[in-house]
Formats: sequence, structure tokens, C-alpha cells
Amino acid sequence: MQQTTTRPTVLIFVVFMLLSTTTSAQQKTRDEKVREDRRNVTAAGFWIYNDLEDGFRRAKLSGKPILVVLRCIPCEECVKLDDDLVDQDPVLRPLLNQFVCVRIVSTNGLDLSLFQFDTDQSFAVFILNADRTIYGRFGTRSHRTEWVGDVSLEGLARALEGALELHARWPESRESLRAKTGPAPLFSTPEKFPTLRERYTGELDYSGQVAKSCIHCHQIGDAIRDHYRSGSQAVPDDIISPYPHPKSIGMILNPDQRAELRQVTPDSPAAIAGLQEGDQLLTMNDQPLLSTADIQWVLNSVPAAGGTVQIVVSRNGTPVTLNLTLQNRWRELDQIDWRVSAWGLSRMVLGGLRLENVASEERGVNGIPTVGTALRVRYVGQYNEHAAAKNSGFRKGDIIVTFDGKKDLLSESDVLRYGATKLKPGTSIPIEILRENSLTTLRLPQQK
Repeated sequence: MQQTTTRPTVLIFVVFMLLSTTTSAQQKTRDEKVREDRRNVTAAGFWIYNDLEDGFRRAKLSGKPILVVLRCIPCEECVKLDDDLVDQDPVLRPLLNQFVCVRIVSTNGLDLSLFQFDTDQSFAVFILNADRTIYGRFGTRSHRTEWVGDVSLEGLARALEGALELHARWPESRESLRAKTGPAPLFSTPEKFPTLRERYTGELDYSGQVAKSCIHCHQIGDAIRDHYRSGSQAVPDDIISPYPHPKSIGMILNPDQRAELRQVTPDSPAAIAGLQEGDQLLTMNDQPLLSTADIQWVLNSVPAAGGTVQIVVSRNGTPVTLNLTLQNRWRELDQIDWRVSAWGLSRMVLGGLRLENVASEERGVNGIPTVGTALRVRYVGQYNEHAAAKNSGFRKGDIIVTFDGKKDLLSESDVLRYGATKLKPGTSIPIEILRENSLTTLRLPQQK
């Protein structure tokens, strides 16, 4: 297919759309945004609005695959790959016409046995058969605000084309897709989690405060972590580092293609496996790949203790089979401090502190160690459980040099992961800080 939309054009259009809507968006309340979104989408008539079962019914009657977009409302970050950008794109629109398109704007009542994804995303796409077999996923993120290196309209178009190819081979393609549906979740729907059931129901309350009735994607991840902490358990590492980004193991992907390697980081697990720049990843563990999100789905099945993933690539038109070996603690290669969930982990582990790395040129000066832990407090929470560190005596500008006696935690991600997976709520740990060139030890409670 000839591609008519270029990436620079898309980026210019994104900036224009964001700037042109900023003023009007600021004048609307969250409830107004939600109700306006429903009116506009329903009036346009292209997307089925927040009615998944109707989508499956229509897909079965029409023989089309179904496209489900999970998009929180109101969420400014999601808009970048939604609404006019998607609906009016000259490449995407003809592809969308070949799907039954469903838009889900909250996770209330969402079937978590079917819709399993990185809940720190705010824009997630599922492409399915009418019998609920998953063809693939689309949508990834590795930064709080930047997204261009991870997703694009071109990449979404390539994913849709791949899904149509799988659909055309149905049911022969069914066997290769079985593993794209995961194990049973802790709870069948979000509102059944203990921390959510008292506040939410299975539906949005359009007659009242509709925005406040919405269960956002990240709240599912928060509820999962709370489930472990409330039982005084350490949080499993696969919950702390879900859906690891391929770049953490050296796979730098082209966001405009399905699964094409733009670059391979030297000495990384990907490089050791023999992956090369320009490789087209066809399958991982026999699963066909439509996007980076599909790669993350396969990686998420590999335990923190390590394992091997079989990869088939097309290299200069020739299929090549490689084995990607992931060692013990490989998930720790993935940074987690960009995630929305880091705010909750900050409460649990750091009592509301947010940290940043000390600049390399500061090492060895004014008592800052030349190697090992040196993390500056850039923010101190002020209220409720996020004020635990403030109440323990921590200040902005303090430099942490040991955390629970450990000197090898080199980033905020390292601290959050260590605290959540190794420490139990209710304990109090020593933290050595450098303040005004003097060492001081403070104690910080670990919270649920």
C-alpha cells in the first residue's frame, strides 16, 4: 500500500491540534469533556461507543474483525492517536472501514480475562476475531509525556494490515494466536478489587459526576499492587516491571513498522542473541507480531528469573531463527520511574519522595561518593501518606547515599523496585543522607 502520510506531517498536525484545543479544553470541566465526547462520537456514528457486546455482535454478523480502543476520557495524552488524527488519516480510514470499531472510555466492567495490557498506558488497542481470539495489540509508552519514539499513525496502519492478513487466514491462524490470551486475573473486573469496590460500579454514572465514576487504566495496576501490600506481602517483580519495553534489552524498534529493528544496542541481550539492525521480527515463541505491544506481551510471559524466547526474523528476505536468552533479574533493566504507578510506589517505598540522579560532575565533591548510590531529593510530598518522608525529617535537596544499608541502588527505579519487592509494609528502614556536607541517618516507614 502506498503510504501518503509522512511522520513529520503527522507531528505538525499533532502540535497544531494540541495548541488549537488548549484554550477550549481549559474552559471545560472533566464532566463536560466526557459528555461532549459521547455526544460527538455517537453523532458521528462510526465508532460503537462504550458497548463492547454490541461490537462483538456486529463483528459476528458482518464477518469483520473487531478493533477495540481503550482510551481514558478525559485524557490529553490519549488524544495524540485518537479522534480526528485517526478518523481522518487517508491511510488509516480505509483500513478502519474493514473493522467493527469500538471505543471504550473507561475500564468499569472490563473483562480482565480478555483485556490484559500495560495499565500505565492511556491508549491501548486490541484487534480481535468475533470469537474473542486476539490477533494483536497496539500501543506502548516508555516516557511520561514523550510518545513519538514508541507509536505512530503509520505503525498503527501496519498493525491493522497485519491483523487483516491474520483474519483472512482464519481459522488456520487460530493456533498461533492461543498464547495471546493470558491466565486468569486476580479479579474478573476492576470494580471487584477490594480497593475499588467501595468507590466504583461496573458502569459510568452519566446522571451524576461521570468523570469521578470512571475507573482509569492505571487504577487497575494500583489495585493489583495494593492487593499484595495490603496482605503485607512483597510485590512480585513482574507486577513492578510489567510488559518490559524492548529497548531495555537492546531492541530499538521502528515505530512506523510492525516489528522492525531500527537499532540493536551493543552487548545487550538482543545483540548477544544475534539480532541485527533491519531485521523484521515475524514471530516470538511462535506468536505473530503486529507491533511493539505484541513484543511486550511475549516478554511479559518471561519470569524475572529468566528464560529463553525463540524469535524468527526476516533478514534480507530470508527467515532466520534466533534464541533470545534473558538472565536472572533481567526485568531490572527496564526503568519504571516514568510510569503513573511510580506515584503510588513513591508513597509505599519513599514516603512521598521523588528522586533524581546526581550529575556525574558532582561525584567526589562535597562528600558525594564517587561510585554507588547518590540520589538527590527533588520533591517532598506534603499531604497524607505522601507526607511520611517530610514527617520523618527529609528535605528537598538531601542526597541519599545508602537506602536500607544498600549502596548499589543507582536510580529512582532501583529504589522503588527494591522497596516494593524486598521490604514489607510496617517496617522502618534507615536511610543515610548527605545534607550540607554532613552525613545524617533518618528512618522511613514502609507503607501499604
